[in-house]
Amino acid sequence: MADEKSFGWAGKILRVNLTTGSITTEPTEPYKSYIGGMGLSNKIMYDEVPAGTDPLSPENKVVFAVGPLTATGVPLAGRTTISSLSTFSKDHQIVDAHTGGMLGANVKKAGYDAVVIEGKADTPVYLYISDDTVALKPAGQLWGQGTRATTEALNRMEGNDFCIAAIGPAGENLLPYACIINSRNHSAGAGVGAVLGSKNLKALAVRGTKPVYVADPQAVADLSDYMLREVVGSNNNHVVPSTQQEWAEYFDKGSRWTAKKDLYWALAEGGPIETGEPKPGEINTVGYRCMKTTKDDGPEAEKYTIKMDGCHSCPIHCYSDMRVPASKDAGGYEITGNTCVPNFPFKYMIKILGEENTPVKDNTEESLRWNQVMGSVVDDLGLWCNYAQLYRDIAHCYATGVFERVLPAEEYAAIPWEKFKNNDPSLMPQLLTMIAMNNSELSYIGHGTYVWTERWNDKGWMDETPSCMISPRGWPVHHSQECFGQVGMLYNVMFNRDDMIHSAVNLQGCGLPIEIKKQIAAEVFGDESALDPDKNYTPMNEYKANFAWWSIVTDVLHDSLTLCNWVWPMTMSPTAARDYRGDLDLEAKFFKAVTGQDVTTDDLYKAGAKIMTLQRANTVRSMKGADGQMGSIEMRAIHDVYTEWPFTKDPDMAVFTEGTDKMDKDDIQIGLTMLYRCFGWDEEKGCPTADCLDYYEMPDVKEELAGLNLLP
Repeated sequence: MADEKSFGWAGKILRVNLTTGSITTEPTEPYKSYIGGMGLSNKIMYDEVPAGTDPLSPENKVVFAVGPLTATGVPLAGRTTISSLSTFSKDHQIVDAHTGGMLGANVKKAGYDAVVIEGKADTPVYLYISDDTVALKPAGQLWGQGTRATTEALNRMEGNDFCIAAIGPAGENLLPYACIINSRNHSAGAGVGAVLGSKNLKALAVRGTKPVYVADPQAVADLSDYMLREVVGSNNNHVVPSTQQEWAEYFDKGSRWTAKKDLYWALAEGGPIETGEPKPGEINTVGYRCMKTTKDDGPEAEKYTIKMDGCHSCPIHCYSDMRVPASKDAGGYEITGNTCVPNFPFKYMIKILGEENTPVKDNTEESLRWNQVMGSVVDDLGLWCNYAQLYRDIAHCYATGVFERVLPAEEYAAIPWEKFKNNDPSLMPQLLTMIAMNNSELSYIGHGTYVWTERWNDKGWMDETPSCMISPRGWPVHHSQECFGQVGMLYNVMFNRDDMIHSAVNLQGCGLPIEIKKQIAAEVFGDESALDPDKNYTPMNEYKANFAWWSIVTDVLHDSLTLCNWVWPMTMSPTAARDYRGDLDLEAKFFKAVTGQDVTTDDLYKAGAKIMTLQRANTVRSMKGADGQMGSIEMRAIHDVYTEWPFTKDPDMAVFTEGTDKMDKDDIQIGLTMLYRCFGWDEEKGCPTADCLDYYEMPDVKEELAGLNLLP
């Protein structure tokens, strides 16, 4: 039985069996060594979902999990990790989707550290959670609706204080590229929308009103004030402004600290609001630092900006809220906006389409219109882009004639492709809806690049630089070799999807001079040589391996606590009086203040490495070997592999010369060996060993892998 009062953790896990209708709770306590979030959800998946399970079968599960810091007052602690089996990559292995918005906070305040969904309902349902009241309710009237209409309907039925997390037509139709959307535009990808669709689960409607107890409320408040006053920067923890400002010693035009004089939220309620020049130390102006509309869509976006929005407990506000009438005119929505890729999807298509197929230039009024039409429609369909891979693939297949070659003639003719050349974004709602319906040849592009390139005999696309596909197993780059060379390359193949690690790229883009970045690298990773200037790389060394290990471990830790890795960790600071140093012990300080448990940063890093090792063990268990049999320890040879383009790009330039981020295959293999060593994995094969499982105190995992003959 869960404790009545638990600090940090809610103390209970909610389990819902859609087949039987059973709704039960169980204690969180057995999972606390895996912290929460990603750790908790991965442990449940490891324990309960056998290797080889079909991701769309009732036997697969979906675990929504939050961490001990969620909804406690800790800044940027509003994330949710959703774990299940991949629908889109080779061998359908364990993946994690991560989402912001208001879902995680409501789950936590309802009294749960996780919600486990299993089985399959006979007919469409939604899951109603209001604190201790949990029920499955009919959703037949919602089936076929987009995420916006579903959200509006459930809020009208249940109340505006419910957070709605819903799938759209893509998930209902079991498209592998389907996501879950909460709070209008906060996406959880990796195919989890299709898994919910396979279970006939349309949505979760969650309202939490219970208190979340912390061990030392004053310490949480003091640490929060200290973090906002001295340590945190802007989105991606960029710590200098993008324009020269009197207060700032440095500026960098690439920074996401984009606030400046005469830059406005032009359509703000009550009249325009100037972002001004928010300075370090001003707690109440932190939310003005990041003007993501103009950063993502160019200067034309200012006149459409309502405000910058954010997730629960986020002071940074990197989400754009915009009013774009031209988007509605072209089949999108008038109220639009997002952050990162969903805010500028057409950007990823322009170069691949080429001037012969589109007159649109990036960061113009025209590109903004395409972006907002596409972004708003994709979210409403519950369609996932696989970190822009869907858009790159569409552009490639049109520009190179793949669509014309493989689509049935009638299907190809029904699509008004000329709208690309005529600058008419109304093409995209039709095209994206066809994909989401999952009943045409075109829809295979939403099954993943690994699938459609094989089906359409275009495997060479993955080895071309514009494809950005880093893994032949089915996922693209996410801050790869362009982010500190080998560091980004190494962590890009460690998971079973794009890594979504920002610990490294935040340091890369923070805006500080390279000399200061190198000083920080020496302090954190052991030597300045851990960090190279952009496109001026040197061969692999142990300090780069330390950097890659730290990037993985901090990301996993944040996804388990749950904190936003788009801003955390606090590696650097905007405060000159601190020599621009951040505070990498803040996670441990907050953890103690919230839970009452006295831990060190090294303790938390070890827990992060343990969770990563658990996912590695699950991957070993479910990966097919060269013989086609389930289960293989050959991670280096089968899993941690790359497409060709990172090693063949810039053919006229040599590796390790200024101006290229081309990588060397042998050097990367040296890097993998060093990285495996950091985790304690087998240095030849890249799999967990008996000794490392002992070190991480995972006897049950060790026993099972030994029984399967999956230990080296």
